[in-house]
Amino acid sequence: MPKTRLAVAGLDHDHVFWILHNLERDDVEFVGFYDERSVLSARYTQRFGLDPASVYGDLDVMLDEVKPDGVVAFSSIFAHLECVRKAAPRGIHVMVEKPLAVNMEHATEMQSLAQHHNIHLLINYETHWYVSNQEAYRLVQDGYIGNLRKMVVHDGHRGPVEVGCTPEFLAWLTDPVLNGGGAIVDFGCYGANLATWLSGNQRPTSVFAITQTFKPDVYPNVDDDAVIVLTYPQMNVVIQGSWNWAVSRKDMELYGEKGKIIATDSTTLHHQLTSHEFETLDKLAPRPYPHHDPFSYFGAVIRGEIMSDKSDRYGLVNNMLVVEILDAARKSAQTGQRITL
Repeated sequence: MPKTRLAVAGLDHDHVFWILHNLERDDVEFVGFYDERSVLSARYTQRFGLDPASVYGDLDVMLDEVKPDGVVAFSSIFAHLECVRKAAPRGIHVMVEKPLAVNMEHATEMQSLAQHHNIHLLINYETHWYVSNQEAYRLVQDGYIGNLRKMVVHDGHRGPVEVGCTPEFLAWLTDPVLNGGGAIVDFGCYGANLATWLSGNQRPTSVFAITQTFKPDVYPNVDDDAVIVLTYPQMNVVIQGSWNWAVSRKDMELYGEKGKIIATDSTTLHHQLTSHEFETLDKLAPRPYPHHDPFSYFGAVIRGEIMSDKSDRYGLVNNMLVVEILDAARKSAQTGQRITL
């Protein structure tokens, strides 16, 4: 089968290294790279051996000349809307890095464009590809721990400066307009996405959030620590997103009426029922193709091998709620009040 042709819109998100370190693939081909910063484009062209003819400084020109099947956005969150504005009328499918948009105004326009032009619009989170999260979801759906009552999600690291993010990435990641906030957006979105997925795309009844900046000399314009509390009719969720963890983490704890499930990393799952004295530890095999990787999955959706489910955690139903939660969380943190949805 011919490879799906993908173009890259933006090189200033460090998650683009996911592509640049793995350009040779059997199922998709990266046929164009756009970034308005010629210095950045030249640096990556030399470093990763990109074909100079495939590197563009104008997004419209790249889309018209390359004519990709899909485009993946690795830019600021604010720039996601512009990417969809340009790709959707051309019938080009889009996948953006998490979260979908900086606010509901942007998200609503992106949703409208995708629907009007009948394109797929997917949102990529690293945690989508964790087999531990998928197995935890299956166990919850099977009633293994009974009704879900409490969920705790931890995401983050020592901070983008501390872990060595590139200057181009830092420039917008620490900008309250271009990123929509600091840690509350960067890592709060993971928990919002997982909670929405595990709740069956329920809207929480209320959102309460606290943000702090423990390192104002490093992050003077945005928060570097956030706690978001979501209430649902039958459960509550605590999301802790931070640029202040001593070690990097992306883990999730689920507590039900009959037991607990804890996903400590991408392949490790701990679970225990009330009736069992000891905890069970599972080391899981990676998810099968194409569910192991965002670009393989996006390509399979474009080729029609997978029917895109807009209500899944990749899709718009979930991720419109994620943006709504993040908007409410920012408002709560600013006002000190719980926001009722």
